Amino acid sequence: MADISTLNTTVAGFDAVSSRLASGPSGRKPRRMLSTRNIVLYGTLTVAALYYLLPLYVMVVTSLKGMPEVRLGNIFSPPLEITFEPWVKAWAQACTGLNCDGLSRGFWNSVRILVPSVVVSIAVASVSGYALANWRFKGAELFFSILIIGAFIPYQVMIYPIVIVLRELGIYGTLTGLVIVHTIFGMPILTLLFRNYFASLPVELFKAARIDGAGFWQIYFRIMLPMSLPIFVVAMILQVTGIWNDFLFGVVFTRPDTYPMTVQLNNIVNSVQGVKEYNVNMAATLLTGAVPLIVYFLSGRLFVRGIAAGAVKG
Repeated sequence: MADISTLNTTVAGFDAVSSRLASGPSGRKPRRMLSTRNIVLYGTLTVAALYYLLPLYVMVVTSLKGMPEVRLGNIFSPPLEITFEPWVKAWAQACTGLNCDGLSRGFWNSVRILVPSVVVSIAVASVSGYALANWRFKGAELFFSILIIGAFIPYQVMIYPIVIVLRELGIYGTLTGLVIVHTIFGMPILTLLFRNYFASLPVELFKAARIDGAGFWQIYFRIMLPMSLPIFVVAMILQVTGIWNDFLFGVVFTRPDTYPMTVQLNNIVNSVQGVKEYNVNMAATLLTGAVPLIVYFLSGRLFVRGIAAGAVKG
């Protein structure tokens, strides 16, 4: 009897499948590739991409041309004879003021500014955000409000007081002073990101660790830190981009021998003496912007994940 009932069930199943196949395909119809919606969407994206890529293309092809070819005036044509002499001159020979050693000195100055500023600001901001999210202390909301206010104060209005403070401390015009400035100004927004990210993590993990006897630093290093790679990437990209591309702080808080790369680039591009070498200017610009571009392209996916997790949750 069991075999007969099983056979009947199988036959009924085949009949149902056959009836569905006979009635034709079901469900939503596939969308056409050349629909009006797709044409508008991809057309807009293509125009936006060309808008940003065209200047980059002009910079690259100009940097690979010699000056006789640049003077012909066709900025969109590819180089007839590729030369890397403008890149060599921009890196090691271009005059950035009294010195004619190119961008190489400014590059290493920027590295010496960037590395400690990024490491210290992210380390302090991550611990502060973790404390504000999971270890609520008396006055935590007031402290967090002050940080948020500090994130939106225009830093231009604070330049002169900071100059006075650094002068009194004896570190004005040094890389140490500029590192401190970048670290302090990066703290508010980074603390906000870390606080929101840690608040979005399951609170049960924190409570379970507390029940097991874990303390402040044990929970931070063993639980929170391994789960926070996306938001650390976001913080790193924001700091690297902001610090490396900064011009105002670099020109105000340093001296000619400690100028970062952006200040030296400005001196090369805006030089009014001698022949205007546009190919060298383009090569110098590409060299200056290479570091943040490389960092972003290597970690762009984690950047999007971290922004989605840490910027909109609280």
